[in-house]
Amino acid sequence: MEAGEAKSKKAEGPPRLCCICNLRRPVLKRPKTLQQICKECFYEVFEEEIHQVTVKNHLFKSGERVAIGASGGKDSTVLAYVLSELNRRHNYGLDLFLLSIDEGITGYRDDSLETVKRNEVQYGLPLQIVSYKDLYGWTMDEIVKMIGLKNNCTFCGVFRRQALDRGAALLKVDKLVTGHNADDIAETVLLNILRGDIARLSRCTSITTGEDGPIPRCKPFKYTYEKEIVMYAYFKKLDYFSTECIYSPNAYRGFAREFIKDLERLRPKAILDIIKSGEDFRIATTTKMPEQGTCERCGYISSQKWCKACVLLEGLNRGLPKMGIGRSRAGDVNGDHHNKESKSGPSVKSIESRKQCGSLDF
Repeated sequence: MEAGEAKSKKAEGPPRLCCICNLRRPVLKRPKTLQQICKECFYEVFEEEIHQVTVKNHLFKSGERVAIGASGGKDSTVLAYVLSELNRRHNYGLDLFLLSIDEGITGYRDDSLETVKRNEVQYGLPLQIVSYKDLYGWTMDEIVKMIGLKNNCTFCGVFRRQALDRGAALLKVDKLVTGHNADDIAETVLLNILRGDIARLSRCTSITTGEDGPIPRCKPFKYTYEKEIVMYAYFKKLDYFSTECIYSPNAYRGFAREFIKDLERLRPKAILDIIKSGEDFRIATTTKMPEQGTCERCGYISSQKWCKACVLLEGLNRGLPKMGIGRSRAGDVNGDHHNKESKSGPSVKSIESRKQCGSLDF
């Protein structure tokens, strides 16, 4: 029996070592490369890849003020931690800030903001919080109460994007960075193809967007897999909030996300291949693209007379929440919208008390 056990151990050979340092036992298999590596080497390659992406794409200039979109979730928490480390290690010379949006979702955003407030202390980064209530006069809880759980993500996505820009303007920053990772970008490529949204498809893979707008946005995690972000946060024991938004389980993006996960299981490189395909798309010169201007009501960037946020907000304030949903045009706000305007009730804000979408000039 003992001889058999000895023979078995001999056949197994020595313990496998990290394929990078060849010194320590591996603790994980990288989802992106399938390499078996130790924790220390994982930290090093994870951070170095983000540094190389930052440098090669000239994301920042020394002396710039940079706001990090912070939700308290894994992506933004890891981004804040890594960017702070790289800023010190490589002397980027950046002034970093945390910028959070309070959508007004009880039991979700109020809890995640407590995480961001702890991150403010942990990383020594000033925090600015901007709320939907202050900017638009509505919380997401109030909006969902009026419109239900269908199309609520449309309102939140439009309002959130503009709120981030307005918060960044408050901080007087030069750049805004977000935690969008490779999985997110691959999902967006698929969604834009499914929707036939040529304008967004042509720019959704760009690592920097909005250069012709008020504040450019950067995505340092463009090539970083979501699974690796989760692993990094886990091994580093970072403080982050992991609960999903209570209003998003049926969001259209969720179906694209599941499809991407299925592809990744079959072929991990599929995520990067989808991003590469998105980068290589060429829009025909005969395709008419929307011309960018400014909203006549609030001054925000828009290809229509009114920006999407103003159209949605007008619908809410007039008791016509479906006004800006789907293919309806900004011009609809000035006339009838299929149905007669509903009578004002307790859930409809008076026209006199309504707000424009935001209170900052662009």
